[in-house]
Amino acid sequence: MIKIVVDAMGGDNSPVVNVKGAVSALKEIDDLQVVLVGDEAQLQPLLDTESYDKSRLEVLHAPDVISCNDKPTEAIKNKKDSSMSKAFELLRSDSEARAMVSIGSTGALLAGTVLRVGRIRGVKRPAFCPILPTVVPNKIVSICDSGANVDCDALYLQQFAVMGSLYLNKAFGIENPRVALLNIGVEEEKGDAMTKEAYELLKNTASINFVGNMEARDLLKGEVDLVVCDGFSGNVLLKSTEGTCIELMRLIKNAMKSSFKSKIGALLVKSKLYEIKDLMDYNNYGGAVLLGAAKTVVKGHGSSNETAIYNCIKQAYTMEKNELITAIAEEIRLASEVSNL
Repeated sequence: MIKIVVDAMGGDNSPVVNVKGAVSALKEIDDLQVVLVGDEAQLQPLLDTESYDKSRLEVLHAPDVISCNDKPTEAIKNKKDSSMSKAFELLRSDSEARAMVSIGSTGALLAGTVLRVGRIRGVKRPAFCPILPTVVPNKIVSICDSGANVDCDALYLQQFAVMGSLYLNKAFGIENPRVALLNIGVEEEKGDAMTKEAYELLKNTASINFVGNMEARDLLKGEVDLVVCDGFSGNVLLKSTEGTCIELMRLIKNAMKSSFKSKIGALLVKSKLYEIKDLMDYNNYGGAVLLGAAKTVVKGHGSSNETAIYNCIKQAYTMEKNELITAIAEEIRLASEVSNL
């Protein structure tokens, strides 16, 4: 049985989506156990309307919530009755608790992971690794790091590549993931001093399939599986890509409604437009795993719906089932022995 702790508060649509997503996951996965952490007065009435295996779900009462306006480190230390703080405490103290899922404050989640869970031995910095769709059917791309570490050095990026490659293999079954370094050009000599140093390290890291530099405009082409970068650049890349896709869909929608002829055309291509919208919907891809943490931590989007919660739980379950933490720990240990990684 794999026990996953779900922070049931903190998101835009919590706790309704957290309850429904958890119940959906329980119905599909027979060896899953879920602990919902949050205000029992809000959670229990929602659970009473659902049908599920009650022996595999429990509620841990936590009446307080960490908001995005709270200072992350202070909130984790001082808001001890918050759903996120109590979820971290359970994750740390219960040896059977294997993973945690939250759609609450990103800063607090990062602070809680560092302060309460810790890092895998040898990992220099944990890194967020979200998943995005590409224009190639059934192909995804991941960015590591997407915001956990604003300032990085070349060794951090080398570890991001190692951890990200293992993650894509263990969680999504991608064999020999293609790893690219985010840069301002594809030529080997491009970039600042840190990027050039990272290029050399990645090129000589035997455990990854490094394919060279990648420009931001090529992110969704489906030509690489993992993009490695510092957290500042990765966050800008992620949000600019998401924003462009959202505004592009809005432009198409407005164009289709602009005249009688365009409305007729929209009816003819309606099903295909919905396919594209579904493809670009982040709710269908789970959350961003915090790679390098001593236990599995998955961060979902703050406005996640129940499908996203279900996918985050399933994502965490798959990583634990395939022993990602153990694989990262072993690979980091071996790499440090040969190259002081």
